[in-house]
Order: sequence, then structure tokens, then C-alpha cells
Amino acid sequence: MRAGIDLGGTKVQAVVIDDDGRVQGQERLPTPTKGDPSDVAAVMVRSVKTAAEQAGVETAALAGVGIGSPGVINSRRGTVTSARNLPNWEGSFALGPALTEGLGAPTRIDNDVNVATQAELVLGAGRPYRSMLGVFWGTGVGGGIVLRGKPWLGRGGAGEIGHVCVVIDGARCPCGRRGCVEAYAGRKALEARARHRHDKGHKTDLFKIMEKRGRDRLTSGVWARALEHDDKLAHKLLDEAVEALGAGVASTLNVLDVDAVILGGGLGLRLGDPYREKIEKAMMPHLFSSDNPPPFLMAELGDLGGAIGAALLIKLPKAAAAA
Repeated sequence: MRAGIDLGGTKVQAVVIDDDGRVQGQERLPTPTKGDPSDVAAVMVRSVKTAAEQAGVETAALAGVGIGSPGVINSRRGTVTSARNLPNWEGSFALGPALTEGLGAPTRIDNDVNVATQAELVLGAGRPYRSMLGVFWGTGVGGGIVLRGKPWLGRGGAGEIGHVCVVIDGARCPCGRRGCVEAYAGRKALEARARHRHDKGHKTDLFKIMEKRGRDRLTSGVWARALEHDDKLAHKLLDEAVEALGAGVASTLNVLDVDAVILGGGLGLRLGDPYREKIEKAMMPHLFSSDNPPPFLMAELGDLGGAIGAALLIKLPKAAAAA
């Protein structure tokens, strides 16, 4: 068996899968909001240990542990740099070696969105297609590209759909630039915009819902509950997010013209098909080939997709795979 970890801005999701890709154990823990990368690594170790216990396997007996992480990834060294949606992670941290030490198993690390896209390609909604764009709407906005059945990584920075510029000199993005899709659509940026407008006197129940649910940030569930309460500010901010996502997806498709678009991520999955339809509608006015748009689909693997994709980073020995 092999393990996978999806490291996100709000959650650490671990799974243990068998050689057929079936989940045998899982654990989900909140991502620390304070501390440093070593504190995040400690939570990741705990999550894998619990998932492995459910699966009936010692972590040292795992074929390996795959890690899907935000930030700039050096797969060879196992380092993550500038994962800005995580606490105090501006510099470089040897995440892979830290988990190898904590779990006694080899590790392999890649970008979180790349592994989630690969999971959808191999096991999910992307199976019928040779090229696709994965759009992962969560704490940030990530993109994964598949061309001719293989991930396209470019020189290491491909797929950054969250940093497609949709408004010249627009809102400040968490990346430090202006006018990016993520500045309007990422959960972290949405929360900052909500707080700013709330402080300016705009009425909203977002923060009351957050406190009632025992959260310390506006999670995807808080946004969904606010929509159920017909919160006007939540609707307005999410409508702005949809417009930015539509423009960003269309701009990417105008260059790549892939076979399909797949929507995932914490917000994408939580808000579901109604918001997939809204993003698709917002995409159409900006799409050059609007008479022949690609299918726009929901991710099939749900919240576990990123962790399953991370586990697939661990390649099984040929004998085990054949067995």
C-alpha cells in the first residue's frame, strides 16, 4: 500500500490506497494557522499515521508517501518554497525529508494541483480525454494541464491559472501582483475582501456563521451556509469570483484549446454543479471558439482526489503491480 497527502490552506487530507487505487484508510486534519513549516509537517505525519492505522499497515511498511503541496516544488530535493497560503512559509523547507524521518517511508513530492489533475486523468472525470485543464478553486486558484495524455509542467511554472491577469492594475493578489484571478476568487482573498467590506459597514452573516461553526476562517462550508442564508455580501463576492474565474478559464482555453475542463478544489466541490454552470456561463463571452466549447465537468474524486493523486506519485514495483 502507499499513502498520499493533499496539503491545502485549510486542511491536510491523507489517504492510504491499495494497488488498485482503492482507499483503505483516510484522515483529515485542519492545517495549522500559526507556527512554521515544521508544525505543518507534524500534522501531516499524524494524518498519515492515522490513515495507515485504519488500513492496518505500519507507515514504515508503505511503498512510499506521495505529497501534493502548494508552492514552488523541487521534487529531487523534496523541498517546498514560498507556499504563501501556509503559515510563515516564505522560504524553503525540506518537507519530503521531514516526512521520511517522521514516517520511516520514502517520499515523493509534487505540486498539489498537478497531482489532483493526474488523479482525475487516471481515475476520474478526465479518463475519456487526451488533453484537459484542471481548475482547482480553493484557498487559492490552481490549474493543471494535461496534453497528449501527459502533464504539461513547462519549465516548472505551467498551469498557474490563478495568476492569469483579468483586471489591469486590479485588486492586490496574495502573490503580490495585481488583477490576478486569485485576487478575486481565492478563498483567502475572498475572506480579506469580506472583512474589508464588513469593516466598511456592509452587512453580512459570514463571520457569525464562522464563529457559530467554531471556525477561525471563512471555510468553504461557511460560504455555502451563507448562500443558504441568502447573504447578500456572500452572493456579491462569489459572483465577482465567478466572473474572474470565467475570464481566466477562457483566456487559458484560447491558448491551449484542450478537450475538457474539470472543476475541483474546496470551494469548487462544496458549491458544486450550480457554480460550475455559473463559471461556464461566465467563460463563454471571453471564449474565442464559443461555437465549440469543451465539456466543463465536475471532478469525480471529490475531496480525496488530491490525496489519491499524491499517492499515485509512488510507483509500485513491477511485480507488485502485476500481482
